[in-house]
Amino acid sequence: MKTRVLTAAIAVPVLLVILLALPKLVAAIVLGLMCALASYELLSATGFLKHIRLVIYSSVMALLVPVWSYLGSSIVWANAGILVFCAAVFTEMMLNHIKLRFDRIAVCFVAGVVIPYLFSSIVRIHIADGTGRFFVLIPLIIAFISDSGAYFVGLYLGRRKLAPAISPNKTVEGAIGGLIASVLGMLLYMFILDIAFGFKVNYLAVIVYGIVCAAAGVFGDLCFSVIKRQAGIKDYGTLIPGHGGILDRFDSMVIIAPLVEFLLAVFPVAVK
Repeated sequence: MKTRVLTAAIAVPVLLVILLALPKLVAAIVLGLMCALASYELLSATGFLKHIRLVIYSSVMALLVPVWSYLGSSIVWANAGILVFCAAVFTEMMLNHIKLRFDRIAVCFVAGVVIPYLFSSIVRIHIADGTGRFFVLIPLIIAFISDSGAYFVGLYLGRRKLAPAISPNKTVEGAIGGLIASVLGMLLYMFILDIAFGFKVNYLAVIVYGIVCAAAGVFGDLCFSVIKRQAGIKDYGTLIPGHGGILDRFDSMVIIAPLVEFLLAVFPVAVK
């Protein structure tokens, strides 16, 4: 637990500096690199390292998706990039159609396109005029605070298993603790925006964000836990001490970030 807490104490300030102090293009590139690592982790977990070209294609595609989001690339260029990726991946399948079946190829699309696009919601929130540097913290606050709340409540009060066959350490009490922590964290953050930065905050929306997004985060975590169980691995990687790999730490963010992006568009939590 000490390693987990120490890593978070170092990583969170670094992430805040990247998002709040450095140019937004730098943040997009960093997120692209994270997506490339996540793509590698997923393909490694599902046995793709022997198909190294597929790993390269998927990782490069994963790197480019957040950068395209930053550049606001038109649908024409996005389509062109996906077309090239599809052509490369399907060519590999045709060259090795006996061993490399379509269900295996589909994993490359999840690793190279689907996960990076969902994760890139952070970039799209970040580049919004006027509010981006404030609202980009919302998915981070929900993901990290709900995860911490669930971890500590589950550690000390957890009794009933939430999904023992998928994630044995998760408890119902921990999940409830995570929801409460998420709401409290959101209330505190939006109160700061209200008092210090002049935002008009919809506090009903704050509660909705905290509950719905934290619950979605649990769902995302369980989704990636299922993959780990099927692959027979404990963690996706060892890059982040005490947490595992990129996917181990940011699995819930893959669901939370696009959900926050959607909610900001249809049910604004605050206006400037």
